[in-house]
Amino acid sequence: MRKDITVVAEPRSTRGKNEARRLRVAGSMPSVVYGSGGAAVAVAVSPKEITKILKSKSGHNTIFNLNITGVENTPVMVIDWLVDPIKDNILHCDLQRVDLTKRIRVAVPVHTHGDPKGVKIQGGLHEVITREIEVECLPDDIPEEFNVDVTELMLGQAIRASEIPLTGSMILLSPGDAVISHVISVRAEAAPAEGEAKAEPEVVKKGKKEDAAAPAADAKKGDAKKPDAKKPEAKKK
Repeated sequence: MRKDITVVAEPRSTRGKNEARRLRVAGSMPSVVYGSGGAAVAVAVSPKEITKILKSKSGHNTIFNLNITGVENTPVMVIDWLVDPIKDNILHCDLQRVDLTKRIRVAVPVHTHGDPKGVKIQGGLHEVITREIEVECLPDDIPEEFNVDVTELMLGQAIRASEIPLTGSMILLSPGDAVISHVISVRAEAAPAEGEAKAEPEVVKKGKKEDAAAPAADAKKGDAKKPDAKKPEAKKK
C-alpha cells in the first residue's frame, strides 16, 4: 500500500564491516537499493524510520518514497532486513524500487473476526489455518489486510481463499481451495453407560491369552510328574 512517507538516504562509497559499525554508531545503518531496471546503489538510512514502517499496519507491503541525496527520488518497498537477535534492532535492509505501472506479487495478512455459530450453538472448535494469502496487483491496489467474517460458520464448514473478495487489479495467486479457517467437532471418548461393559474386546483378548497360557501351565505340571513315572525303572536296576 502506498503511503505519503519520505525517507532520506545518503549514498555511501565504502562498504564492509567497519563501515557498517561506523554507520550504526552514528545512528544510521547500511542499505542497498535495486530493481526496476536501475543500478544497485549503496545507501545509509535511518533504522528508526525503517522500523516504524515495518511495524505499521501495512508492514513490509508499504510503498514509500526514498530520497537519495543527489541521486534519485523513487518509490520503494522493504524486501529484506536483518535484525540483531539480542538487541532486536534492525541492522540492515534491502530496498526495491517499485514501478507503479507494473503488477507485483505480495503476501497479504488475513484476519478473522466474529464468533462462529458452530462454536456457540454446536460446541465446535474454530481453527485458523491460513494467516496470509498471495495476490498480484498494481502497487496502488495493495491492501493492508483482508478481514474475514466467520460468524455464519457452522460445524464442518470452512472459508477458503477463493471466497475472499478481491478488488481493483487484485488476482489471487494462492490455491483457491486453501482453507482460511473452519469449525471442527471436539472429539472426546464417550463415558460408558451404567451397567455397560467398559471394554468387551479387551476381556476377549485377555481370555484368549489366558486360554493360550493354560495349556502351557498344564504342560509344566505334566513335566513335573514325569520323574515319578521313571522310578520303577530305577528299581529294576
